[in-house]
Amino acid sequence: MAPQILWIGLGNMGNGMVKNLVEKGNLDKPLILYNRTKKRSEELAAKLPAGKTEIVDSIEEGLKKADVVFTIVSNDAAVTAIFDTFLKNDVTGKLFVECSTIAPETAEQVAKSITEKGGQFVASPVFGAPAAAQAGQLIFVPAGPKSSIDRLRPYTKGVMGRAEIAFDDKPYGNALKLKLLGNSFILNMVTVLGEGYTLADKSGLGSDPLKQFVDLLFGGVYSVYSERMINGTYWKMEEPLFSANNARKDAGHAMNMAKKAGAELKLVGVADEYLKGVAEHAGGDKGDIAGMYGSARKNAGLKFENDA
Repeated sequence: MAPQILWIGLGNMGNGMVKNLVEKGNLDKPLILYNRTKKRSEELAAKLPAGKTEIVDSIEEGLKKADVVFTIVSNDAAVTAIFDTFLKNDVTGKLFVECSTIAPETAEQVAKSITEKGGQFVASPVFGAPAAAQAGQLIFVPAGPKSSIDRLRPYTKGVMGRAEIAFDDKPYGNALKLKLLGNSFILNMVTVLGEGYTLADKSGLGSDPLKQFVDLLFGGVYSVYSERMINGTYWKMEEPLFSANNARKDAGHAMNMAKKAGAELKLVGVADEYLKGVAEHAGGDKGDIAGMYGSARKNAGLKFENDA
């Protein structure tokens, strides 16, 4: 008999992950959904087959029924608040899978609190944009006891994800260290693209030949972010795919990790300055990471919004 699963957090990532878990996870019980804004749970449930989900009004209500609990929320404070609620209840034997991007220290702290009360914990952030979550193509990065990760594995590769980079029987914080370092690569890439397309605009070269170069030599995620920039998606979208506030949170965690290790991430500091400009112009929760192009444009004396 398959375990009862509770899912907490239905943002851009959680929405797609739940879709694939319901469709391909071989669940024999409805997937329990909880989101701070209940409307998100209702909207997602309406898109999925009837009887495949159950919406609850509180974390406590879902936790009582659940054997496995997934969480994916926006920041460390939200994670800590949720786990504080968990710890007021019986967590014995339950598996908690934390997929949010948080500080390694936060992951270690919540893991310690859960395991001391008899629960199991896996830190498992994911790599991939919302489109990858919808397509079931995420890369999972689980860390913790192998026995706990093995309980997670039926729902990752081939269900919500395409691969894993695993830290079996390794510290929980290792998963977050890799996630933050990986995200620093994304931040640096978006910075290079934003600056590059701005220079192409200012120099008279134009964005089209630079886009051809990017597509031919790099492709992949480089091309995806390029499209969001030159098509004006970065300022036209109603809801960001990766908000400036969340990107700055990740940048801060990555730079703090480097500082503690006696290293530097100078380029991430540059990205953070551009993100600060995005937050000031569009709002930290509404501005998208691709808006770093807009920040670079403003610094060069152009409008934040391009003419796409």
